[in-house]
Amino acid sequence: MATETPPATAASAKGATRKGDRIFLGLSRGSGITLLAIMAAIAVFLTWRAALAIGADEANFLTSFEWDANADPPRFGIAVLAFGTVVSSVLAMVLAVPVAVGIALFISHYAPRKLAAPLGYVIDLLAAVPSIVYGLWGALFLVPHLTGLYTWMDTYLGWTGLFTYHGGAARSLFTVGILLAIMILPIVTNVSREVFRQSPKMQEEAALALGATRWEVIRMSVLPFGRSGVISASMLGLGRALGETMAVATVLSPSFLIKASLLEPGGGTFAQNIAAGFKEAGSTGRDALIASGLVLFVITLLVNGAARLIIARRKEYSGANA
Repeated sequence: MATETPPATAASAKGATRKGDRIFLGLSRGSGITLLAIMAAIAVFLTWRAALAIGADEANFLTSFEWDANADPPRFGIAVLAFGTVVSSVLAMVLAVPVAVGIALFISHYAPRKLAAPLGYVIDLLAAVPSIVYGLWGALFLVPHLTGLYTWMDTYLGWTGLFTYHGGAARSLFTVGILLAIMILPIVTNVSREVFRQSPKMQEEAALALGATRWEVIRMSVLPFGRSGVISASMLGLGRALGETMAVATVLSPSFLIKASLLEPGGGTFAQNIAAGFKEAGSTGRDALIASGLVLFVITLLVNGAARLIIARRKEYSGANA
């Protein structure tokens, strides 16, 4: 015969549960506060050092095309770095995101299980390859083999002015964009694949039962459900593209000039310039590099904030709140 739990035992169990909840709540809240404190400390440090550098700068920090922070007086600006960072990252996103979404859909909805699992493992391994390995591959293999593509683009697209090519090594922002696209492809693919796998199976089966084709099922059910997840995956990839250092420094031939053609050598990015100039920089030079890092920090925050706004507007498609 079942026996009732003594009131004291039930009360003690309830008290233990409440104590555990309080501990978990405290740890969670402490983790969030710690993260915010770290972000605030980084922002304060970057702002303080950037103010010192900008105060000593004899050029316009936002619009100047030169970088001579170790001179007396120092003259430096971020126009070229901002242009190179944004252009190479946008190129990477344009090239990588459609391919990544296609691969994710193939693995989750088209490929047989015996093929989908090994293909997923290979993509997972690509995400773990160090940046310097991508950079060496880009410098030794990608750059020499892009000359033919550059010549073709100059022949048929040179009239636009964006794709004129006058020969030489293909160490341009377009090459950087291709390399960054390859680097962020596994990240966007992995996250998108997991999102697509969570799409409601009952909706897919109902659409198939009503006579919809596989593509119509994906267009009407899978893609609307996974739209916010794809946006999140794209922002993760964009974050890596914006801050990538070694691969860009290995491939790009930097110069503080903004050229109309994406195929001409030159340009630079924030991360590449910091890595290249930090070792030889003096006191003001280091502060100038930190100031450029602050701009990259702000750009990253703005990108993530914009992504959150987009996801919030699309949350009705996601099956869960963003």
